[in-house]
Amino acid sequence: MAATPIKKAKVVDKWKSKQWFTVLAPSAFDTKEIAELAATEEENLKNRILSLSLADVTGQPSQSAIFTSLKFRIGDVKGKSAYTKLIGHEISPSYIRTLSRRNRSIINVVYDVKTKDDQSVRVKLLAITGSEVSQNTKKNIYHAIMEELKKVGAEYTLDQLMQEVIFGKFASKIFNRLKQITMMRRVEVRKSEVKEQFA
Repeated sequence: MAATPIKKAKVVDKWKSKQWFTVLAPSAFDTKEIAELAATEEENLKNRILSLSLADVTGQPSQSAIFTSLKFRIGDVKGKSAYTKLIGHEISPSYIRTLSRRNRSIINVVYDVKTKDDQSVRVKLLAITGSEVSQNTKKNIYHAIMEELKKVGAEYTLDQLMQEVIFGKFASKIFNRLKQITMMRRVEVRKSEVKEQFA
């Protein structure tokens, strides 16, 4: 009896079935193209997170921009365009370590800022003094930072706050306040995390 021929399974090339989508930054970054991603359908892109350096997004390769990473989440996908929202940033820990040398005091502050448009952002801030300071001076620095963090929520929308934080304007404002207390080396918002709400 002749053997039944074995039917070969048809191999489907999944890569060929994928489409390319252009990922766009939020309007605060001029809705510029920041990536291209391949997916079989739109739904596979939604809620994906991309991490890019600030230098890549702005095209300005300054030292601070190179060591600052931005996190974007893909929301709407229309046609071949995927639109993102900024959900946070982080300064490289290796860069932060270069600032934290001996004979300096370091004050860490973590605070949830409630913005004018009812959004919440966890801000992690680092203040480094020019030399070691007393516990009393540290407390004064901490309270001054907290005052500024509480004020900023009433002044800015989420987009405005993130712009101030990412481009160092907010840190500079706090630095100018703190140098009235003692000699300061650096103030950095080392990390921010937007508290997201999902339906």
